[in-house]
Amino acid sequence: MEVEIRVEHRIRAPNTGEWQWQWHHLRSAAAKALHDPVLVVNFLLLAVGTACGPLLLRLYFLHGGTRKWLSSLLQTAGWPLLLLPLSASFYSRRRRPRPEVVVADGVFLMTPRLLAASVVVGLMTGADNLLYAYGQAYLPVSTSSILISTQLAFTAAFALLLVRHRFTASTVNAVVLLTLGAAMIGMDSGGDRPAGVSGGQYAAGFGTTLGAAALYGLILPVMELSQAWHSGAAALTYTHVVEMQVVIGLTATAFSAVGMLLNNDFQAILGEARQFELGQVGYYLLLLGTAAVFQCFCLGAIGAIFYSSALLAGVIITVLIPVTEVLAVIFFHEPFSSTKGVALGISLWGLASYFYGEVPNRP
Repeated sequence: MEVEIRVEHRIRAPNTGEWQWQWHHLRSAAAKALHDPVLVVNFLLLAVGTACGPLLLRLYFLHGGTRKWLSSLLQTAGWPLLLLPLSASFYSRRRRPRPEVVVADGVFLMTPRLLAASVVVGLMTGADNLLYAYGQAYLPVSTSSILISTQLAFTAAFALLLVRHRFTASTVNAVVLLTLGAAMIGMDSGGDRPAGVSGGQYAAGFGTTLGAAALYGLILPVMELSQAWHSGAAALTYTHVVEMQVVIGLTATAFSAVGMLLNNDFQAILGEARQFELGQVGYYLLLLGTAAVFQCFCLGAIGAIFYSSALLAGVIITVLIPVTEVLAVIFFHEPFSSTKGVALGISLWGLASYFYGEVPNRP
């Protein structure tokens, strides 16, 4: 199924009743989504990936897993699942070509420029996954989730530099609040350090998680810029975006696989599986489940953004932050201090401020 992305004029809401207009806009988008089964499925995938991905990755480390490169690979190893919608799209193009969308006859629609950009983003994603894996190895999920939310501040900064996305008062407010939330977590670092994790390891996990947030904040504008380059020459379709994700996932997985080879991780998997606290079967099921869940996030995010809007996808992810926090406390018995609670509240306030300012700028 081909969906053409067209550029529309953006109309800002009038000052009078701006909040009512924003709420009506978001509620209308949500109501439309509930009546579209494709959107509902994508939102469910996004919810599963957002809430469960960090928990499964942390579960691996809690029960005897130690391989960071393997954890990095798991975050993109599910990319072959994307071949299913691509195959359906190719079959649809062959069977029922649509005249309103210009479609190439080949198996893939990507241009060489878009392919090269996707490879670069894939390498960046591989590095980002490794940083995130280090953070998950040493930090509680409830802590890393708050730190990862700071990616919005980095995204805003890099978007200003790369795609000339202007700063608004809401954006500045969000950046300040998210930075304050991360700083509060840093000041409370001694209260939630997991057993067996040294102070140096905790500090390393803290730094790599913030690094992962910063790098992901760069990846998003780079992806937007590469898509803009392509859309300047031809219509950008949902199939193009899925193809980009296939190349990104394949490149990031290859990046992690090279790291595993250099670190002798492939030889260590059998021994680690035998010593895993949940058993060998549990070990391999956990690896497969982690890869599948992270790919659910990828598929859900793509569908939510290109069938509806990035705003609605962002709201869903934001709403699920406290869900992930609660699940981590329930299943992993992680400490949740008052300082962490205040930091979570400040971070959610910052995210809400950002989306409040972004709604009027969305079509």
